[in-house]
Amino acid sequence: MPVLEVKNLSKQYREIRAVDDVSFSVNKGEIVGLLGPNGAGKTTTINMILSVLEPSGGSILIDSIDVTKKRGEAMARTNFAAVYAHLPGNLTVLQNLRVFALLYDVAERAARIQEVIQEFDLERFTDTRAGLLSSGEQTRLSLAKAMLNKPPLLLLDEPTASLDPSTARTIRERIRAYANEGRAGILWTSHNMHEVEAVCDRVLFLSHGKILLEGDPSTLAKEHGKKDLEELFITVAREPLSLELQS
Repeated sequence: MPVLEVKNLSKQYREIRAVDDVSFSVNKGEIVGLLGPNGAGKTTTINMILSVLEPSGGSILIDSIDVTKKRGEAMARTNFAAVYAHLPGNLTVLQNLRVFALLYDVAERAARIQEVIQEFDLERFTDTRAGLLSSGEQTRLSLAKAMLNKPPLLLLDEPTASLDPSTARTIRERIRAYANEGRAGILWTSHNMHEVEAVCDRVLFLSHGKILLEGDPSTLAKEHGKKDLEELFITVAREPLSLELQS
């Protein structure tokens, strides 16, 4: 059974339809890339899954729990990290993780906090205020927070954007290993198509709030006459109608 089921999801802002009848699922053990140019509807979709925004229509199920009917129960089964969602800068790394461990009712909190601190190489920053960390260090802290409750659904919005190539590779490997354990599904957005090809099992391309393409990232570009995923992304951004005509 999918850990995330999105059915006929839509979001209307007056005359603008930011998300338009979107349906997809994410299975446990799977990493799904949600791709598209700026303004395609990716962040709006994620915010509706997180119950930050109320959908104009459709449904969202997390572990078969309807987000609109049992929000707290559904949110306890998910977590997220995003480059734009900074943790409180006046709290230290350790204080931040303690607060979120309490919010997510993490079992054996002290031990779990130490696990994620070690996993994301934050030992020397435990007493440093989050606002004094570099962008890459803040990203690692956000990922540590996102993994605290071992969520069945993990939402990652540009999770490695501020990391150097070596650290980004290590983080990708850890997230891939987490999915491979089979207990969690991951929805991943990124503008880095090489990263998407490396980590994602399946990709969805959004354009103007609709899913335009879906498939295996290793083959989807060639299916549409493009040399790689980056060229396909550029076409989705510039000429989405040409792809609609092909399909």
